[in-house]
Amino acid sequence: MTISIPEFALVLLIGPSGCGKSTFAHKHFKPTEVLSSDFFRAILADDETDQSVSADAFELLHQVCAKRLAAGRLTVIDATNVRGESRKPFVEMARKYHVQSIAVAFNLPADVCHARNRERSNRTFGPHVTRRQADDLRRSLGHLESEGFRRVFVLNNEEEINAAELNRYPLPVNKRADRGPFDIIGDVHGCLAELLVLFEKMGYEYRHTETGYYVEHPAGRKPVFVGDLCDRGPDTPGVYRLVMNILQHGAGYCVIGNHDDKLLRWLKNEREIAGVPETSRPVNKVKLTFGLEQSVAQLSTETQEFRDQLVEFIAKLPSHLVLDVGRLVVAHAGLTADMHGRMSGKVRSFALYGDTTGESDEFGLPVRLNWAANYRGRATIVYGHTPTLTPEWVNRCICIDTGCVYGGSLTALRYPEQELVSVPAAREYAVAKRPLLPVASTPPQFNGCGLVSLSHSETPTQQQLADDLLDLADVIGRRGIETRFAGRVVIREENAAAALEVTSRFAADPHWLIYMPPTMSPVEASPLADFLEHPSEAFEYFRKEGIERVVCEQKHMGSRAIAIICRDVQAAQRRFGVKGENGIIYTRTGRRFFEDSTIESGLLGLLRDALTRADWWSKFNSDWFALDGELMPWSAKAQELLKRQYAATGSAAQAALAEVVGLLGNTTGAVATSSAFTNLRSRFAAKAEAANRFIAAYRQYCWPVNSLADLKFAPFFLLASEGKVHFDQNHEWHMQTLSELAGGSLLATPFRVVNLTDSAQTDAATAWWLDLTNSGGEGMVVKPFDVLSCGRRFFVQPALKVRGREYLRIIYGPDYLEPENLSRLKRRAVGAKRGLASREFGLGLESLERFVQRAALREVHECAFAVLALESEPIDPRL
Repeated sequence: MTISIPEFALVLLIGPSGCGKSTFAHKHFKPTEVLSSDFFRAILADDETDQSVSADAFELLHQVCAKRLAAGRLTVIDATNVRGESRKPFVEMARKYHVQSIAVAFNLPADVCHARNRERSNRTFGPHVTRRQADDLRRSLGHLESEGFRRVFVLNNEEEINAAELNRYPLPVNKRADRGPFDIIGDVHGCLAELLVLFEKMGYEYRHTETGYYVEHPAGRKPVFVGDLCDRGPDTPGVYRLVMNILQHGAGYCVIGNHDDKLLRWLKNEREIAGVPETSRPVNKVKLTFGLEQSVAQLSTETQEFRDQLVEFIAKLPSHLVLDVGRLVVAHAGLTADMHGRMSGKVRSFALYGDTTGESDEFGLPVRLNWAANYRGRATIVYGHTPTLTPEWVNRCICIDTGCVYGGSLTALRYPEQELVSVPAAREYAVAKRPLLPVASTPPQFNGCGLVSLSHSETPTQQQLADDLLDLADVIGRRGIETRFAGRVVIREENAAAALEVTSRFAADPHWLIYMPPTMSPVEASPLADFLEHPSEAFEYFRKEGIERVVCEQKHMGSRAIAIICRDVQAAQRRFGVKGENGIIYTRTGRRFFEDSTIESGLLGLLRDALTRADWWSKFNSDWFALDGELMPWSAKAQELLKRQYAATGSAAQAALAEVVGLLGNTTGAVATSSAFTNLRSRFAAKAEAANRFIAAYRQYCWPVNSLADLKFAPFFLLASEGKVHFDQNHEWHMQTLSELAGGSLLATPFRVVNLTDSAQTDAATAWWLDLTNSGGEGMVVKPFDVLSCGRRFFVQPALKVRGREYLRIIYGPDYLEPENLSRLKRRAVGAKRGLASREFGLGLESLERFVQRAALREVHECAFAVLALESEPIDPRL
């Protein structure tokens, strides 16, 4: 006997003790797939036969079973399961998790089972036990299917058990191995002419043969139909003939729609009553409504052979499809995450009709619940069913039924590009009960990404409505975030709590927070006697990692600032969902830089004017930009810290040391000429000079800001624009591109490209750094030439800062260069800081990519929030 089970199922092995269930399970299943009641008794009592712990053992078994089914894992229950009440919880669990339940019954005689038990030292019960279990099994065999088991296999003797073969087959919905690319096509509804035009527009080649159409794409793309191929339109048979040929050649896919399902039921009913005298025929229970009457009329001229083929075709259509390793799900009316890749009546119903309240609206149509607004899955969901002329992304979900049969258009979503391709309907074939667009609506516009937006519309998108309220559960607790650059980044619960304090009390509107800049690691301590940091260590780090070229950028004496500039308030609302604003400038912790909104709007105006002069709106085909840069002077809070802490400390030290040096200088006599006194006077003179340099150092970072003219902004990285994250461009490109904006308060950042294999270039870069720092500059930042650069094992550090000797006095104190202090500081470890920098850099890139791909705000905010969480790691803030 061949026992065929789906790849995802709940299998119950049923039979008396000693019938061979465990041996069978060991032979045909993985050890991790089998949950044995004996095993859980042993876990609790160190004795698998201890019946006193059976209740607790089965409680654990049920919990583990539920977890496995929730995770989509095939699970085998190895227990006697001979009574209906013991099987019922598993059948209910299978229904809950939309999994098929399979029964494999071992119907062996009781005496055979008892004889086997006698050979096992841990089975000391009498023959009455196996006899009772065998009797219970025989009474159950006729009722297993009615209990809810999808399939029942009965093995009646040892020969059948030994000869049994197990065949696992994939579920029809599982097409994970096919990674595309795909073109997902919305509801066709018999509009064959528009479908052929759409194929032509997408580059498909097709020819009409005697048996139908042959369609293929030169690049191997595959069409995927979201169902509802029939009804209302002019050529339902032609559409089916085309799609049937595509699937027959393995060139595409199709899921079933509710109209296809209704047509299938009508065709089956008609076939069943064929040959019955017309006077004796029962009335077809399927009503010819909602366009079915057109399909029936068009099929009446087709042969019976074609109608039979059509019945077989529709009957085999899956409820949904899981494609591209689970990244893509196609269903006619959509599907919640817990139903992906599963098969049940509830899954099929949801896929066909969506989620409804059971009520009807003023048009007599079902009132649908917006399941996509609460979708939290990682897969992209593409569906149709509910016609709309403006497809919108909501939490990775998009409806592409654009009402072709109602005079709208036929739309396809290209995957993975996520571009929309559309062709208009030749005419209105049917009148929609529910209007597809408000009377005064603006026609849809297609931007450079192929995504639909309403130009100058003040109506929030569905995604913006869904993003209006962030859920605390999406950020608190221990979390793992998958990133393209840094892999999986784990955020501990205590770090998340610290970030929550910052964002809930101080941060700007989270709609703006699409990126949080990462921290930056310093170089290793320099072996040179008078330096804590030196460019040589940065060059050596990148050289060891196999990087041949780096970019050295002057480090401005300011605060890290993210500037988001929108072309106008309409663009800000359309893309960011923020009303009444056209941009923002915020700090590394997500706070607005300026309490005075007039200063912020003024600086944003300067940036907007610069973007207009450089023609960036057209050059990048974008109405918004995100820039990373340095804002000078230091922020008001930083200046206050300097005045309150550094200035007070420096001034007090300066005054005290000046008094001591004066006293020592006025000392006369033999003591004043001794070598010990001379050394003491020199030491205090050096300390006084250090205090003077300390004050001179921090004063360069502070000046009053009374107007916009007192601000300077130096952008050094173009983060993103519409449809594009610019991390694929090298740092030289960023420097040259951003220099186009320079002028007035907007500064171009001085930089140089250095070939690390050329000692003359590294020496020149070091001399440039010395000139910068000796003249009061902070230092420079050394970055790999390519933003995303792989080293010997992992991605290299995105940047290393090399700060000047005088600037470091602010960080480590006026006398940090004294030999005993410098020796201690050189033992600092930068490994933890570099790990933090890499993770935060990966999270920042991930958040920008998610935003550009129009992911939900919660997914973007998840990454930005995680950067703030990592900032609470206990790492020396002076690094």
